[in-house]
Amino acid sequence: MNRTDRLYAVVEELRAVAPRPRSARWLAERFEVSIRTVERDISALQQASVPIWAEPGRTGGYCLSSGHTLPPVNFTPDEAVAMAVALQSMDAAPFVPAAAAAMRKLTYAMTPDDARRARERAERVHFLRSAAEKRGVPRAVSDALSTGRVLRIRYGDREGRETTRDIEPLGYVESDGVWFVVAWCRMRGSVRAFRIERIRDVTVTAERPAPRALAREDLDIPYGTLRTLDL
Repeated sequence: MNRTDRLYAVVEELRAVAPRPRSARWLAERFEVSIRTVERDISALQQASVPIWAEPGRTGGYCLSSGHTLPPVNFTPDEAVAMAVALQSMDAAPFVPAAAAAMRKLTYAMTPDDARRARERAERVHFLRSAAEKRGVPRAVSDALSTGRVLRIRYGDREGRETTRDIEPLGYVESDGVWFVVAWCRMRGSVRAFRIERIRDVTVTAERPAPRALAREDLDIPYGTLRTLDL
């Protein structure tokens, strides 16, 4: 997550719980940065006239004026449960962290009665999973498009052979619950699709590659129908 996105996310996190505080340590763990970075971010927001102040004490932290919170989102209990089901069904999708944050904001914005009814209905929904749990998606892969940096991955093919290569992420493709990151592979000199669950290790490099367009023909898949995400 780049700094601009993180500053916006910090404000939204404080909006979600206002007027309650969030500690610097909590925010640092949430955004995977140091406490010092959080303090610099808060200072930058305050200088930009965002109404954030520090509340002292053991249970204190940073607060945002309740007068600047977002208006409630008018989700019904059934809509909230539907959103929670969609999140739980994502499994190995690269958007799980962002979806979890969105779900927290949705819950905070609901009225207490609606939130209670949503929880009661959620308790009646169950998921049956196999004994083998799926690996989570590395955060570097989830943030690949927003960071815009070259990734160095250790990748295992279907036969188990591993290679280390640098890739320039271009997008994602989902097929029957299996997610791939589409990227320009520098080792092959062409666009490749990497099955996310086969990425054994990933490192975010300091390099920002020149923008590279992803053409429709780069996703020439011989079976199925390719659709873009509607938003």
